[in-house]
Amino acid sequence: MTGGNAILQRRLGVFDATVVGLGSMIGAGVFAAFAPAARAAGSGLLLGLAAAAVVAYCNAMSSARLAALYPASGGTYVYGRERLGPFWGYLAGWSFVVGKTASCGAMALTIGAYVWPEQQRAVGVAAVVALTAVNYAGVQKAAWLTRGIVAVVLALLAAFVVAAFTGGDADAARLDIGADATVGGVLQAAGLLFFAFAGYARIATLGEEVRDPARTIPRAIPLALGITLVVYAAVAVALLAVLGPRALAGSAAPLADAAGGLAPLMRVGAAVAAVGSLLALILGVSRTSLAMARDGHLPRTLAAVHPRSGVPHHAELAVGAVVAVLAATADLRGAIGFSSFGVLAYYAVANASAWTLGPGARRAVPALGLLGCLVLAFALPWTSVAAGAAVLAVGAALYAARSRGPRDA
Repeated sequence: MTGGNAILQRRLGVFDATVVGLGSMIGAGVFAAFAPAARAAGSGLLLGLAAAAVVAYCNAMSSARLAALYPASGGTYVYGRERLGPFWGYLAGWSFVVGKTASCGAMALTIGAYVWPEQQRAVGVAAVVALTAVNYAGVQKAAWLTRGIVAVVLALLAAFVVAAFTGGDADAARLDIGADATVGGVLQAAGLLFFAFAGYARIATLGEEVRDPARTIPRAIPLALGITLVVYAAVAVALLAVLGPRALAGSAAPLADAAGGLAPLMRVGAAVAAVGSLLALILGVSRTSLAMARDGHLPRTLAAVHPRSGVPHHAELAVGAVVAVLAATADLRGAIGFSSFGVLAYYAVANASAWTLGPGARRAVPALGLLGCLVLAFALPWTSVAAGAAVLAVGAALYAARSRGPRDA
């Protein structure tokens, strides 16, 4: 059970798989993503949210079809390899592992910022160590913890929406779309908000640990996305109605600013949500690392599976160690745009892979998803585009060097 070809155990049903996706999507992003999106879109924020939701829906449907056909750990790394060729699968896996590892560091620092700002990095490292230990103990235990986190965060967000609309400060006039909304701003906001929607990939990357994947994954992915969209739309409308687009754009903690007397609870909720996001991110990155290690794109020791807990324990420890170093040393405030670019590149490969599954109308959704991913990726700030493109180029160069190695030997 510790070799490179070891098989993970199928323990997750529809409910647990949906919860894992919700834990990834309804995380720290809902507490932080709306302010930068409002700075980009102004009063067109809701249009940006709608655009992000359309692209996310296309990606989710493409991922669900592929995951049912290829129920193995690795997600789009596997789909791209099987449908488009080894290079495209590798590039998708590279984008996911690098981008989401940076996201893990950002989530760890977010936990520290809300729990104990003066010791932000120390708290972040401690959170990484604790959550790596939870994942190491087994995917079912991680799913149970994620279930509790999702329940707490959903309850707090529901309380926020009710308080926002009953507190007397809400004004429906603030929801009107004004002249400050531009096409470029709306698309950039959609790219930033898409980052928060992308958690359904975690369901696909756990394909080898899901019971009856052909039935479970196609149900869990749209269910998780649908619940997340309803939550995000309710929170966005509440924020705009209370703060307005200008005040929302300038807020460092928008839900706390709009919550009135519930502000302390919103800060607790942000920390709990970041814990849920970090837990699911470590889970997903380690599974993609497992799949890439099986094919020799990463050290093969990362493909080892623990005989008792049934998890890729070497990959779990390696990812946890890298994220702990990032949390202790790096400033990852600019990682959101970079990670968004990587995630959109990842889903571009997923949609291109799904396009090969069938002719005619079955290609409409992946075609729209592919176009949407490319548009949103290049609508991001130019620094994010440049950094993301550079990282993809480095990954391609490493692949080319590895491919030439055996022939030169």
